[in-house]
Amino acid sequence: MQTRCNNLLVPSIALTAAVLLGGCVERRVWIETDPPGALVWLNDTQVGRSPVDVSITHHGIYDVRIEKEGYEPLVTSADTDGPIWDTVPLDFFVEILPIDAKCDARWKFLLSPRDDSEVALVGRATDLRDRLRVEDQRKPADGLSAGEERLKKLEEAVEGQPQDPSLTPDASMRKSVPETAPPAPMVPPSQLP
Repeated sequence: MQTRCNNLLVPSIALTAAVLLGGCVERRVWIETDPPGALVWLNDTQVGRSPVDVSITHHGIYDVRIEKEGYEPLVTSADTDGPIWDTVPLDFFVEILPIDAKCDARWKFLLSPRDDSEVALVGRATDLRDRLRVEDQRKPADGLSAGEERLKKLEEAVEGQPQDPSLTPDASMRKSVPETAPPAPMVPPSQLP
């Protein structure tokens, strides 16, 4: 009878140890840019200058922003596709088994040189003006343009605020503007007393 208990005790201790001493899953993203040395943000958190590697908690779509002096800023999204063992429900077992699992994603971004010439600057300003005009010309259901709609909302927000009586001038607080007397006639120095 005692050997039978020992036979069950060893596997149960091994199973308990395996669960308690779970493995390690490491997920990383390696970000490179051409040219290197650009500042990199991942989901609005600055992670460093490229090339940079970042530890992530879960796979998915991430917002990426890259900036470098003399180059156009790049704002995009990138996806990390995990391996099959890192999907539900398999990821649970990988986390609790006493194994180390690694998953790396590699992203490379090409930066475009910024054209700071006067012609390019005027072109960007014209594009921005045209986009704002198009936005302003869109009429909502109440017939107001986008700019008029924003102004209306701002006025409504200001009207809805309680008024501070100390900031509202009443009749007693208003300063009267002194009336100016007509200028005195010029008297030549010879006629002075």
